[in-house]
Amino acid sequence: MTEQKKLQPLQAVKGMNDILPPESARWEWLEAKMRSVLQRYGYQNVRTPIVEPTALFVRGIGEVTDIVEKEMYAFEDRADKHGQAEHLALRPEMTAGVVRAMTEHSFLRDSGRRLYYFGPMFRREKPQKGRYRQFHQMGVEALGFAGPDVDAEVILMGSRLLRELGLVDGEHFTLELNCLGEVAERRAHREALIAHLEQHKELLDEDSQRRLYTNPLRVLDTKNPALQEMANAAPKLLDFLGEASLAHFMGVRAILDAAGVAYRINPRLVRGLDYYNLTVFEWVTDKLGSQGTVCGGGRYDGLIEQLGGKPAPAVGFGMGFERMLLLLEEVGVAPDAPVPDAYAIVPSAQGLAQVMVALEALRAEGVAVVMHPGQSSMKSQFKKADGSGARVALIFGEDELAQGLVAIKPLRDAQAQQVTRPLADVTSWAHELRNA
Repeated sequence: MTEQKKLQPLQAVKGMNDILPPESARWEWLEAKMRSVLQRYGYQNVRTPIVEPTALFVRGIGEVTDIVEKEMYAFEDRADKHGQAEHLALRPEMTAGVVRAMTEHSFLRDSGRRLYYFGPMFRREKPQKGRYRQFHQMGVEALGFAGPDVDAEVILMGSRLLRELGLVDGEHFTLELNCLGEVAERRAHREALIAHLEQHKELLDEDSQRRLYTNPLRVLDTKNPALQEMANAAPKLLDFLGEASLAHFMGVRAILDAAGVAYRINPRLVRGLDYYNLTVFEWVTDKLGSQGTVCGGGRYDGLIEQLGGKPAPAVGFGMGFERMLLLLEEVGVAPDAPVPDAYAIVPSAQGLAQVMVALEALRAEGVAVVMHPGQSSMKSQFKKADGSGARVALIFGEDELAQGLVAIKPLRDAQAQQVTRPLADVTSWAHELRNA
């Protein structure tokens, strides 16, 4: 009989991570905080497929962006019976997918929509702390609203979320703001910018030279220290804005000023996607090294028409889960670990059915209770009960069960006394466990 070859254990794909307890509790806490704020502003949840047509992102993000050119997971699906195969991609961002869904299902026909989403995105870039090949985002999209009031509302919502997460404006993050204007204004600025870059072509690195004629705005977003002086001297888009664009920008600023939200005008802020116009914004931090942006977005009035829908304005932002959790950890903001209300200690298998019926009754009353698995010594069970963080231990001893009782022993208050309660009517004392 031949010896069977031992199978090697499989590992996760590089840059795609498992999220295990207790870390997953931090994710749930963050999601709950986000959901609470977003729903207060009237935003509703939307969920779209992880796999979309490749053309959606080529048309939506821009063919010459790094995301489409270098980072997107794109592939050809299996051919159908006619020999035709779809070109598909794992979503690298979700705005284009949300716009596609709203257009496909005619959700903007009657009125605008305020939407939010959570989910994984995929980009094949070098994994590093806070930046992975599968990463997770929360995002909001306000579709069908044109005014500066909605731009300001979205920014106010982002600032409120950061504050409610325990972060302090100016200490942990800074809001940066810019206006990209409209197409004609960007075109005039683009021509002036190209002329400026051509005069300094010998300074440009390989990446900047590649972008010179395809996406010159992105050259200004360079992190190369050698290019900073040249970039700072480049023509500023704000100087090319017309009256309407300036009025929109001043309208956003007036609301933020009235609300007491601090911000810094950054004329070099362009964001990494082609579809933005007018207002763009980012919340940045110096607590995470080079990964300084924790949240960002802007207005993208042309994207819906660009993807085949009826022209409609839109604005939104995205926030990365991994980076936000890193920031919270860095500044010492940590959620309390979830703990049960009670831990059930069962010394004997005798009466186990009676115990489990009682525990189900407690859970029906909203009590979080963990039962010790199997039988072991009382000492071992009390050690587990203490380690669980539960406030009380429920002791189902043979004497208590014989009398139809359970003993309740406080675990966190040395002054509190052990008491007994009837198993026949848990509703009369369940609230004691929830508020112990």
